[in-house]
Formats: sequence, structure tokens, C-alpha cells
Amino acid sequence: MSKVWENFSEYIINNYQDSKKIIEVGVGKITEPSDILKKHLPNTTINLVDIYPCNSDVIKDDITNPTDKIYEDADLIYSIRPPEELQPDILKLSDKYNSDVIIKPLFTEEINFNFQQRLKLVNYKRMAFYIMKRE
Repeated sequence: MSKVWENFSEYIINNYQDSKKIIEVGVGKITEPSDILKKHLPNTTINLVDIYPCNSDVIKDDITNPTDKIYEDADLIYSIRPPEELQPDILKLSDKYNSDVIIKPLFTEEINFNFQQRLKLVNYKRMAFYIMKRE
């Protein structure tokens, strides 16, 4: 198990332990973070979403035209290494469903410049990601 995913998941576990629903968008084939969350947050629904599901645990959905029922009542929507062009759609999900959002870009990428002022950079155990808390 990668220490990076352990640290990332630990941050979510420590800050969202009372959440009813957490959603990872654009899961791809890396399910390690969500596996850790499912293990440590047994009372939280953890949904994985991708336009091209890698297995039957992943819900097929296009975040540019989201299915409301998937995201309603989510306390947190997060994405790991989303393409820059999908970052605005992730923030739209957060706005529409009044959810916090965490975006973990690639090490060499920054967050979409248009959204940097809305997001706070967090450094947690030598890992950087961006977060926006709902109001």
C-alpha cells in the first residue's frame, strides 16, 4: 500500500469521520484510497464515479452532465489527478450539491488558475492537495 494514499485517506478520515456520503470522481483504476476509506469509515457511503468504470464497484457517470441522485447529500467530493479541463466541472458539482471538494493534482500540475482563489492549498504529511469547504 502506498504511503501517499494512506496519508491522503488519513486526512479525509480525520476530517470527514461523521460524513454520510463521500464521492470520488474520475476514479480510474486506482481504488486504494477508497478502499482505505471504506475500511475506516464503515458508516459512510463511499461512491466511486467514472465515465469509463474499471469494475462493477464504479458508477458510470459523466460529471459534465451529472446524474443528480449520485451526488445529492454528499459531504465531500474528491478527485485524484483530474485533468485540468475537468476541474471546473468538479467545482460545479461541489457548488450544485453543497459539498466540500478536494482535488489532488499530479505532482507536476497546478490547479486550474481560474479556481485557485476559491481553493486552499493543504500540505499534509508532505503531500499537497487543494480543498474548498462549503459555507
